[in-house]
Formats: sequence, C-alpha cells, structure tokens
Amino acid sequence: MQIESLHLENYRLFRDALLEDLPRMAVVVGANGSGKSTLFDALTFLRESLEQNVAQAVARRGGFRELVSRGESGPIGIGITFRESGGRLATYKLEIGSDDGRPVVEREVLEFRGDPHGQPWFFVDFSRGKGTAITNEEMYSQDGVEAERSTHRLDDSSVLAIKGLGQFKQFRLVSELRSLIEGWHISDFHIGDARPSAEAGYAEHLSVHGENVAQVAQYLYEHHRPRFDSMLKVLRQRVPGVAGVEAKPTEDGRLVLRFQDGSFKDPFIARYVSDGTIKMFAYLVLLYDPKPHPLLAIEEPENQLYPDLLHELVEEFRDYARRGGQVFVSTHSPEFLNATKLEEIYWLVKQRGFTTVRRASDSETLRGLVAEGDLPGMLWKQGLFEGAGPR
Repeated sequence: MQIESLHLENYRLFRDALLEDLPRMAVVVGANGSGKSTLFDALTFLRESLEQNVAQAVARRGGFRELVSRGESGPIGIGITFRESGGRLATYKLEIGSDDGRPVVEREVLEFRGDPHGQPWFFVDFSRGKGTAITNEEMYSQDGVEAERSTHRLDDSSVLAIKGLGQFKQFRLVSELRSLIEGWHISDFHIGDARPSAEAGYAEHLSVHGENVAQVAQYLYEHHRPRFDSMLKVLRQRVPGVAGVEAKPTEDGRLVLRFQDGSFKDPFIARYVSDGTIKMFAYLVLLYDPKPHPLLAIEEPENQLYPDLLHELVEEFRDYARRGGQVFVSTHSPEFLNATKLEEIYWLVKQRGFTTVRRASDSETLRGLVAEGDLPGMLWKQGLFEGAGPR
C-alpha cells in the first residue's frame, strides 16, 4: 500500500497544502520555520488519533485553538489518497471540529471512485460518532450493484470510525487503512536514549525514540543472522575501525551494546562510542528490518553524520522503499539532496504566514539545470528553490 497524496487543511501553517504524486521516497526541504516539522507532526497526529482518539491527540498539541491555522475556525482537515492491496485508489478524509472547546470528528469518509465520472462508494461515512459502512464491499464496481450499508454509533464522538470497524474482516478496506496508519514509523530518535543499557527483553522493531536498539539488534542476530551480518558489513564500511557489534546481556538482566574496535582487544560499550556511530548503527537496524514499515518518516537524518556517508544513506532509504516501505525524509543537507532525484524532492514555501508545497520536478528551470549535470543540493544551496533556501 502506498500513499499517493497528502492534503492538509487548517493544520497550523498548512491552511491548504497538497503533496501529490508521491513517490516511494519523498524528500522535503524548506527554510527554517517553513513547516517541515509540522508536516511530520500531522502524520503523527493521525496515527495518535487512531491509536487513542482525536481529543487526546489535539490536547497533546495545546488544544484546538493552538492547532487550527491562525485566523481560521476550522475544521482541521487531513486527507490521504492511497493505493490499496488490490491496486485501486482510495481516499480517506478526516475533518476535526470543536464542540464547546472539545475536539470532535466533524466528518470521516473513506471512499472509492472506480469511474472518474461516476459516483463514489462511501465505504465509511461518519459524523460526530454516527454513520454508515458498506457491507457488500466485495461487489464494488460490478455493473448494476447498489451499495448496502449498515448503521453504527460510536461511544465517543472523538473516536475514529476506522478504529472500531477496522477490527472486523468484513470491512477489508477499512482494516487495511487501519493497519497502514498503525504501522507508520515517524522517528523521533534520541541518541541519549540509545546509549544506556536496556532491560533485557524481546523487540522486533526499533521504537520511535530508539531506546530498544539493543533488543532489536539481538533479535536480528538470533533470528535474521544474514541480515545482521550484512548490516554489520555496511557499518564497518561506514565507520572505519568498528570490527563488530553485539548486544550483551548483563548479570542483572539488562542488555548493553558493545562495539569492538579492531585496534583494541576489549570492546567499548555504547556510552563511549561517538554519536555518529550510534546513530548510524540505529539507522541500519531500522533500515534492515525484515518487515519494512508501510511509512518511515525521519527528520534531518544527516545530523551527527559525516557528509561523505549521506550518499550511501540515501541508497539505503531507497532500498527500504523498494522492499515495500514508503519513505519521507526532511533535510537541510546539500550533500543529502545531491544524492536524490528531482522527482523525489518537495519544497515548502511560507508566504503571508502560511505554507504551500511545490514539487521540484514541476520547475522547468530545475529540470533543465539537472539535465545539464547540476546537482539538486547545489541548486538548493544557490537559492534556486525559490523561497526554500538553506537559511
């Protein structure tokens, strides 16, 4: 499943912004304050709204008035168009309003439109906790078939309908959408969290903050040894001197990452290793996951890494996307951009207090310069991404 477009309305800086024709890997650039972090926060917001409810997700961001675009009364809107497992395009739209200060789901719609000129099938259509869902989904697009619907009522008007309906196999599309959003990994990796020894336990996927990197490394070593060995080979190439890594259990039941330097007999534990080494190792643990997340979003992965490593890191992201995970990355690094393709780059422009989105490949000037051999990062550094310069 792949996200084809993302539409934000009245979400802080994004009064009306659209990212469309999204590729498997998308790279976002923009000046400071243009909304890169807000864009990634919108993805986190949707996932939190599903996992908990809209009211809690809004409260975590300071309340409805803090979240809605300045000067607007709402509703706040998030829409995604995605290609489901059968290859057809579906659209999910969520509108959030305020009822006496309490956030509510004003409208929630999941729809298909088989014929561009035909009527859409609203697989889910809810407002303030009440609505309908199609029960003969398997008959969609067959000539002469009318939609059959069941009526449902939720306990809370801030709970998403796809959360409840997605538990039932009869609502296949809803279930797929729920799994898609629940599987998003919007990284907020903290090097400080990855350094301490962790409680021994079992973990297959790196957490958002990265505090379980030792457990995931242990899991890869024990259950996916060829992938672990390939990851370690890449780490040796990227960080000269690192001969090996192990997640070693201690007597008190904790796990400690131990990095073996080829120049020394005894290994160093993680708290004595450089920030760059820890971060590169954590990224490789994430990118060598045998089961890629449907969406992996990382802000400014270049921090603490040598510029010479960024070209290879872009290739690792691309390989992750080829294996099935879609990738969103924001960056301030010309070196990172130099390794990307023009059609992968989107840039944010803040004008009159609000942000719009442009796609680099839509610029005839940029297409011409890249065709002549110029690199995207150098063009961005020179200010040719109008309104999205590095400063």
